[in-house]
Amino acid sequence: MTWTKWLKKYWKILINLNVLKNLIIKLFNRYRNLILYGLIGGFCAGLDFAVYTLLCKINVQYLVANVVGIHCGIFCSFILNRHINFRVKDKMWTRFTFFYLIGLIGLALSSGMLYYMVTMSNWDEISAKLITVVTVALVQFFLNKLITFKKTILS
Repeated sequence: MTWTKWLKKYWKILINLNVLKNLIIKLFNRYRNLILYGLIGGFCAGLDFAVYTLLCKINVQYLVANVVGIHCGIFCSFILNRHINFRVKDKMWTRFTFFYLIGLIGLALSSGMLYYMVTMSNWDEISAKLITVVTVALVQFFLNKLITFKKTILS
């Protein structure tokens, strides 16, 4: 292959990589909140799951372990989403109150699902928790985006 053919081929690759880079940047900017919420949520859900699993392993009742794990996830998620994702720093206590109330909705949903899956359907506690984490995360994303982290919030 001559150097001119190689250069043309290399140039096409660079142009395609630049197009791909621009597409990724455009998609990230468009879905930034959802992507970051997913990453932060994944981290905080992992914390919730780890606390839950640890407590279940030391024979703490699964619903009690769920309450403790979810509270760890709620606090972690609020701090990270407030500072990194949605970047709203005003009215912290008002926003936290809404976030916490939405977290309690998630706790009720999670506990209800866990109770049904573990007690009524004989799932193991860990598998049931994995299902509830995903379901609750989706519900909470939309509620928090619409209520807690919108640009203007009630006083």
